[in-house]
Amino acid sequence: MVAIMNTLAIYEQFRAVLGDEPARRFAETIGTMVEEAKNSVTKDDFRQLRESADANIARLDAALVRLAEAQAHTAERVARVEDRLTVVEDRLTSVEDRLTVVEDRLTSVEDRLTVVEDRLTSVEDRLTRLEEIVTRLAEAQARTEKQLEELVGIVSKLVVRSDRHEGTLLELKFRDRLPAYLGRLLRKAKVIDASDLLDVIEPRLAAVAVDDFLRADVVATGTIDGRQTYLVGEISYKADEDDVMRAARRAGSLVKAGLPATPLVACESIPPQTAEYARREGVRVWVDGTILEPEGAA
Repeated sequence: MVAIMNTLAIYEQFRAVLGDEPARRFAETIGTMVEEAKNSVTKDDFRQLRESADANIARLDAALVRLAEAQAHTAERVARVEDRLTVVEDRLTSVEDRLTVVEDRLTSVEDRLTVVEDRLTSVEDRLTRLEEIVTRLAEAQARTEKQLEELVGIVSKLVVRSDRHEGTLLELKFRDRLPAYLGRLLRKAKVIDASDLLDVIEPRLAAVAVDDFLRADVVATGTIDGRQTYLVGEISYKADEDDVMRAARRAGSLVKAGLPATPLVACESIPPQTAEYARREGVRVWVDGTILEPEGAA
């Protein structure tokens, strides 16, 4: 009966710590040991054994208390670890959510990049076509410029020929109608051939000057301001400085040969700078029916 009571007491005492099944086996083991001790030892031995068992049980109780405390501490640590794992899991879930968002954004970016690449490809194709068009236009422009240069050359030749033609017509008309054109400037005007003065100027001038004078467009005699003079003229549709220089040089040759001479340029038009040059050189200008007096003329 005592053994049974001790076994139940031990079971009840350790069930909460060890659990139901381990406490039961532990109580049965202790009960068996006590029963065997009672049957094999004296009361003193049993007392000593019991005291020893009580001491062992006390130590065991202390160990179990420490074990329970350690288990409780472990449970607390496990709980904290579980809490931390929960936080980590929550963070991982948040990270996963963010990664999902990032992946979605990357997918969107990839889609947009695909669209951009398609557009770039389209733009490159259009640029290629534009380059081809520009190349063809450049080639056409080069051909046009070449044709234009050829046309300009033709026009220039035509202009030169036209100027020469107009100049020739003006020279013929001026020579034919010189008394009418210069009636107020050159009184008693009469057109003569330059060769009519050859006998006079040849002994007094170098051959070069004589040949140059003979190429004058028009030579006439008459009076200017009551003084007898020879008019030496250059006729050009559009006068330039070369016409002024030739008129001045050829009239100067007559003066050098001892004959009075007046230089004249006859034209349909003359640039202002050429007219000013003629004025400074003392060359009279007949331009489209108007006489321009030289510098110092009355």
